[in-house]
Amino acid sequence: MGHPPLVLVHGLWDTPRLFNRLCTALDGRRDPLLIPHLHHGLGHVPLVDLAARLDQHITEAFGGDAVVDLLGFSMGGLVGRSWIQDFGGYRRTRRFLCVGSPQRGTLAAQLMPRAWLAGIADMKLDSAFLKRLETSLRRHPERLAELDCRSFYCRFDLMVVPSWRGVLPVGPVQPLPARTHPGLVSESRSLGRLCDALLEP
Repeated sequence: MGHPPLVLVHGLWDTPRLFNRLCTALDGRRDPLLIPHLHHGLGHVPLVDLAARLDQHITEAFGGDAVVDLLGFSMGGLVGRSWIQDFGGYRRTRRFLCVGSPQRGTLAAQLMPRAWLAGIADMKLDSAFLKRLETSLRRHPERLAELDCRSFYCRFDLMVVPSWRGVLPVGPVQPLPARTHPGLVSESRSLGRLCDALLEP
């Protein structure tokens, strides 16, 4: 039995080119593949707005009912989670992989003013955005608990600070042998482990 379509969601200050090495490592074994370019305005666009755009891309590419696997890197993991919880993505997601994603916020965003950089401010510790996701999950735990959720993080991450906050509240957690935040999706040993997870039946 084949895999469902795979959606890769990039992070802040990134473009779909971020996943070039991952795509090369997958070598066509996870087609069809969607890597939308979510224009984030250098952090100005709120994350829920990016999730709405992600919903449009997925629907246009695969229709409104097709089941997908989703991998979100960094901010993309929060955009993906918002899509799952806020836009009904839980109904059509099989596997959700978060890679270096500040699911519980990051100190690196603490000083960012929401008036100018709403998307970055959404990643603050205890931001209204993160609190809303947690409240929603307490009311509807099945929206993540019934998915195959997995978290991958870098022990030496300087973007998700402290690094242990870069994991989902459900599912297994695995550190990757990356030396940097971007290395999570570019260094060979990390790519190998991500590919293993993405190629599981």
